[in-house]
Amino acid sequence: MRILGVASASAALALSASGSAFACNINEFSAEAKCQGAKGVITVTNVDPEGIPATVSVFLESNGADVKKVGEQVVKGSREGVTITFKEDWLPNAEYRIHVKAETYVDEDIKPNLTTPSTACKAEDAPVPTPTPTPSVSASTPAEETITPAPAASESSSTAPADTTSSAPSPAAGESNLAETGANSNTGIIAGIAAALVAIGGGAVFFGLRRRGTNNSR
Repeated sequence: MRILGVASASAALALSASGSAFACNINEFSAEAKCQGAKGVITVTNVDPEGIPATVSVFLESNGADVKKVGEQVVKGSREGVTITFKEDWLPNAEYRIHVKAETYVDEDIKPNLTTPSTACKAEDAPVPTPTPTPSVSASTPAEETITPAPAASESSSTAPADTTSSAPSPAAGESNLAETGANSNTGIIAGIAAALVAIGGGAVFFGLRRRGTNNSR
């Protein structure tokens, strides 16, 4: 009976120790430095399936000493993992110490300390929109048609034709009538010659008849 009691006690202690070992340990925590856009963050993930609350503290290190405390949060892990985020605009190759404390299970740092990437975070390049080709003025708008204005009516067509008569004084009314009937300055001479010819003819006829009568009387 004594041997059985000792064996049972040993088994209970072993189970208790193993249960404590699997309940929560530092190996269930991991840290990583990431970027969210142009800002840096530090994330800590807890995969403790028991979900024991653990306090996580993050410190910036320099030459093996804490420079500042970035922040502190409580996390309850899960088998799938639970991640908490600390906003920290970290610099390249910076070193951070992450300490975990969970009741009587864990009270130590994640080893090794976290070292940030060698490249700082930067804003993601916005996609450059493809410029829409702007059609040239000659292509987009029809060329202005050159409208030749109708020639203005000349003064010669819009007004009465200019007087083409010479500057000589116009003849008197009487002279113009004579010109229309054929009488001009030569008409009197022609009339005189005609009268003389008529008189000569009449005389010739007269003397001819008289001569013929004289011959008949003989």
